[in-house]
Amino acid sequence: MKTPLPQVSVSRRRFIGQLSAAAAFLAAPRAGRALDTPPPSKKLGVALLGLGSYSTDELGPALRKTEHCQLTGVVTGSRDKGEKWAREYGFPAKNIFSYATIAQMAGNPDIDIIYVVSPNGVHAEHVIAAAKAGKHVITEKPMANTVADCDAMIAACRDAGVRLMVGYRLHYEPHTAELCRLAREKTFGPFMRMDGENGFTMDSEATADTMWRLNKKLAGGGPLMDMGVYVVQAVCMAKVEAAPVSVTAKFGPVTMPKVFTEVEQSIQWTMEFADGARAKCNATYAEQLSSFRADANGGWAEIEYPAFYYAEPILKTSRGKPHFPHVNHQVAQLDGMALELMSGRPSLAPGEMGRRDIAIVEAIYAAARSGQRVEVRA
Repeated sequence: MKTPLPQVSVSRRRFIGQLSAAAAFLAAPRAGRALDTPPPSKKLGVALLGLGSYSTDELGPALRKTEHCQLTGVVTGSRDKGEKWAREYGFPAKNIFSYATIAQMAGNPDIDIIYVVSPNGVHAEHVIAAAKAGKHVITEKPMANTVADCDAMIAACRDAGVRLMVGYRLHYEPHTAELCRLAREKTFGPFMRMDGENGFTMDSEATADTMWRLNKKLAGGGPLMDMGVYVVQAVCMAKVEAAPVSVTAKFGPVTMPKVFTEVEQSIQWTMEFADGARAKCNATYAEQLSSFRADANGGWAEIEYPAFYYAEPILKTSRGKPHFPHVNHQVAQLDGMALELMSGRPSLAPGEMGRRDIAIVEAIYAAARSGQRVEVRA
């Protein structure tokens, strides 16, 4: 028999309390400030906060295709960049804001939602400012660097009476949604064995000074924060949104020491659940990979490469390969969240879910640093 690893408690009481709050949120018929259901022609106005590559290459183009929301403003540190976006997307110059003037959005009827697309380390600051301006908020994943920041973000949105959502696009993607259905309905029985991995090869010339993902203050960590949160999400989906009771973890080798001066290059971890289920996981900046598999006694489901990328995932099951229409992930997410707001339905990806994931991430890092099993349950 193996000697049990010592156990380290991670914010038990707060974690349990937040899970209870999340359950109440998901059960509530209306959560946050729901907009009055508009006529079919109405589109909600979205302002993108942060105009980096994800906004430029994915969210902006998606907002040209959405049916229920549209780009009506931006928040940027560059007036010139804001004016270029205004010309390209056809919104007025008055809807260009700086980070210092977010509060002025309070009186702007063109903007219903602020989508925070800044580095992880400033998500809390920007979400709280957006909430104080009275706007619903979508924050990119991961929700924040710490559970404490997540708590502050949730509280700010609750106090302002606005909705907080996390940009977990895959909840609105059909293949991933089918995985959730298989888990929820226990088509093959409960999933008990899971394996997931996600990563890409980091530029060998990048440093913490030139790329924010390598900067501990801005990113919060390395591939676990960036790529691993997708794996954490998939495992929790397969367990019908249950959180693990404990985790073990270890950091991988550093083969590019000049690049990885502040964050890990790779990390492997195991998530253990109350029913005995286990998930073996990997996140890396050393290899391009992306897959997830869940096994039950009566069958299995697997999302092959590129499971978590922007291309269409490939879902296969022990009953065959289901077929779904291809969707643009960002269009599906943005329209899905807009419809949730317009109808008052609870979000598929609420702030409480983002907080849960950061609680799990904090436990994984604690386990990797200590070499001990870390509890994330009562």
